[in-house]
Amino acid sequence: MTIEFDNNLPIYIQIMNYIKGEIVTGKLKPGDKILSVRELASELQINPNTVQRTFQELEREEIVETRRGMGRYVTNNEGTILTIKKEMAKDVLDRFIRGMQDLGFQDEDILAAVAENIQTKDVK
Repeated sequence: MTIEFDNNLPIYIQIMNYIKGEIVTGKLKPGDKILSVRELASELQINPNTVQRTFQELEREEIVETRRGMGRYVTNNEGTILTIKKEMAKDVLDRFIRGMQDLGFQDEDILAAVAENIQTKDVK
């Protein structure tokens, strides 16, 4: 696992986003065991307390669950995973729209550009 950390965002949030991305893309499946605090801290070369904070937040959001004596696992709740996917998609779309608006595009122009790009992609 490799994460390029951004100094402008807390590391635990970046790890959360990475794990969420792994879940919504299916690389981590519902019920999969995730690395322990020590394993992940060692792999990412970060403080175990940072990983612990990441896992606490993921548990609070019900994305992972702890099974006493067995470790942490990805939730089996497909609704939770779908919600995460929709939230992540909204973030991507918000950044895209803001970028297009910064370039001077109006909403209609943005829709036309997206439609044209999708049609071009379907032809290939």
